[in-house]
Amino acid sequence: MAALPKSVLQAWENREDPVVLATTDKTGVPNAIYVSCVGLFGKDRFVVADNYLDKTKKNIAEGSRGALLFIDKARKSHQTKGSFEYHCEGELFDYMKSINPPKHPGHAAVVLLVEEAYSGSEKLL
Repeated sequence: MAALPKSVLQAWENREDPVVLATTDKTGVPNAIYVSCVGLFGKDRFVVADNYLDKTKKNIAEGSRGALLFIDKARKSHQTKGSFEYHCEGELFDYMKSINPPKHPGHAAVVLLVEEAYSGSEKLL
């Protein structure tokens, strides 16, 4: 894991919702979904609530790497890439519960461990 550059952290604070989370299945077929129950934990982990995930959850269980894509209020795109963890308890699960609206089940915390970061096509990390 690597800490996100300051410019990406600032863009995250000024993002437009929802964001896009992408995974692949074991044969490489991509799956992209919109997510709105997502937060940044520290400077290197995005936490997404597993409220109603199906393909995404299966892909993560099969070892998928993934990406999270968002735009800021200035309409500039930002993308992070990395590996996933899936937590059903503990600190990251508790964090997910704190950002997830009570009306949603919050089965688990999907955590994207940041390894790469981009602003538009420029690689920052």
